Amino acid sequence: MVSTSIATLPQLDERARGWLRFVWEKATTADDWSSTGRPHAWWDRHSTPPMCSLLRFDLHETGYVLPVMCDVTPAWREVYTRIADELVGRYTTFWSVIDWVSMIGHDPGADRYPAMWQAYLPEWLRGRYTAPGWTANGISPWGLQPDPIGADGNNFFRGFFNLLLSFYGYVCDDGKWASPFKVTGYQERLFDWDHHAIVDFMVDQWNERPAGVHCENTKIWPFCVSGAGLGLQLYDQVHGRDTHEVSQRWMQYCREHYMKVNKRGELEWFTFYYDPLEKANCTFRDEVSAYASLCVTPYIHPQDKELGELLYSASVRQLGWDDPSKPLLEFHPDPRFLAIALMMARELGDTTTEAHLRARAEKSFEPRFFGEDGDMFGWFFGNGEPWPRGQLASLMVMSELGEPGSWGRVFNAPNLHKFDEPTVSGVDYPRIGLCRASNDLTTGELIVSTYAATTAARGSATSFNVSGLPDPAAVRITRDGEDYPSWQASGPETIVVETTVDAHDFRIHTGYLTATERVGARSTITASGTNHYTPSECGGSCC
Repeated sequence: MVSTSIATLPQLDERARGWLRFVWEKATTADDWSSTGRPHAWWDRHSTPPMCSLLRFDLHETGYVLPVMCDVTPAWREVYTRIADELVGRYTTFWSVIDWVSMIGHDPGADRYPAMWQAYLPEWLRGRYTAPGWTANGISPWGLQPDPIGADGNNFFRGFFNLLLSFYGYVCDDGKWASPFKVTGYQERLFDWDHHAIVDFMVDQWNERPAGVHCENTKIWPFCVSGAGLGLQLYDQVHGRDTHEVSQRWMQYCREHYMKVNKRGELEWFTFYYDPLEKANCTFRDEVSAYASLCVTPYIHPQDKELGELLYSASVRQLGWDDPSKPLLEFHPDPRFLAIALMMARELGDTTTEAHLRARAEKSFEPRFFGEDGDMFGWFFGNGEPWPRGQLASLMVMSELGEPGSWGRVFNAPNLHKFDEPTVSGVDYPRIGLCRASNDLTTGELIVSTYAATTAARGSATSFNVSGLPDPAAVRITRDGEDYPSWQASGPETIVVETTVDAHDFRIHTGYLTATERVGARSTITASGTNHYTPSECGGSCC
């Protein structure tokens, strides 16, 4: 069989490698997220106030890149596993749940909100109504609830936590977070949970609340509800269950109650949040209304392709962002919304809108390499800060990472065979990294491309392991097109390869041609009713 040209295979480009290096430093540098400590300053606690200016949003939004990067290098997963594990571990701490355990009762400062925050409140409630972001644990009719997961509200905490846990399950199948662990709650009480128990609680609660579960008391957010549903969809794919049905039913509820499409098929408004106690449906006027519908598209589109495309196309059309002949106007200073639009333009293969938005981002979002020797990369958004903000920069990485449709395929056509195929491990990251690592099951080759993740380490000796081999004695290796003898068997299914920290292309002839025999009962399970992506796809009252 003819070997695949390495140059044609997907890879992590220089920006993705630089972002991975920064995320690794953030995740693996020890800091203290307990009530007596303080997280490192590079964790984003500033973006999109007052809703998202919480440290945990950096944790789960940083996690978005991990499954997509893993699909680019499916035979090398240890770096994503370590990062995901560190993110999940921090999510169980005091600083992750700081809002639920400290914002008790109604906000005493509700009559003193700045003008920008007032815009997020129904007009008739301003001055006596808590702003988005204030969780109001303890108010009637729910009372004080110490457990941040087993609460009536706080859906954004457990919903995005489940999404992050599902990312861990997608990059690593060791089942670590399926075993009981402790979650910090009110007055530092500890509560026992595991991934499966969290999902079961979410499903039981959601079945009782077809409108969706509230986050802050008392706001139901389509943004967070759809994010919670996306976590269930990936959980089902990884674990072979069918919990996603509750989210599918909510999608229909959303169509009927949280948006309005006129007779011409145009989206007139989309709910920012709904308060069932105040009967307040918070929407925005004119072009600004598109921000509410745009921000949910990364979560809705993988679950309901038709609805996601409707919300995306209506949003960019209403904003005028899909027309390069028009000036690109931003009706809100927060770069989150343009970053989301850019991510989704790439995801859907909307090259016209993507080019229009990317020109603005390259000019205004301050993309640059940084750190010693410039080995890290991020977007700084003109904030004059020493580190890129994790929430916003992660969305920008997603706008460049992988091929169109890569995000949706994680949830609809996940690569679960990777756990049974030959795998690279023992890579001395961050001295050396892999920008390609995948098995060609038609030729029985494992393709590995290395690079110097730390410039100062270039040229030094290193090694990596390859496991899951049918017969190590039958392995043949070429490096940069020439036979390469610097390897040896180290176990019944494992070899160790000696090399140097530098850019090299390896073809490791493993003889592994199919995953069928090794996979056994494992299969790619798609939850009933969800979309199926193929490589050819994806090319009210006002506030």
